[in-house]
Amino acid sequence: MKFELWLLGKNEPYIREGMALFAARISRYVAFEEKVFNETGKGKAAQAIKEAECKLFLSKLDDKDYLVILDERGKAYSSEKFSGLINNLLVSGKKKVVFLIGGAYGFDDALRKRANTVVSLSEMTFSHQIVRLLFAEQLYRAFTILKNEPYHHA
Repeated sequence: MKFELWLLGKNEPYIREGMALFAARISRYVAFEEKVFNETGKGKAAQAIKEAECKLFLSKLDDKDYLVILDERGKAYSSEKFSGLINNLLVSGKKKVVFLIGGAYGFDDALRKRANTVVSLSEMTFSHQIVRLLFAEQLYRAFTILKNEPYHHA
């Protein structure tokens, strides 16, 4: 199984450093890759940008990919319950799980309909850069919970 984190935007040095750390840790449990796509539709209206982003992501997804969109309006999980979701994905038989961080204007309805699951990391709004690190840390934490390793101290 392979887990991929997809997003649009910049790749700031401090984020690259943190992501490299967590990617190495996550890769001990599952194949993991981060894919950063160029932003699309700059200078257009918000809806046009969402549609362009939707078209980009849908063109990259395979019909068999399991899509999890990360959105503040999704279902909130505790770290323990999120590890249960990860465990269910691991035993699902899916070959690839894509976790998707949306653009500045959120997700187009067509992408929401394609999503298999919508997860909220918080009701707060964070920059895409910070969300990457928050998600990567929680994904790593989920694996340590599943393996009963000491990283998570609840």
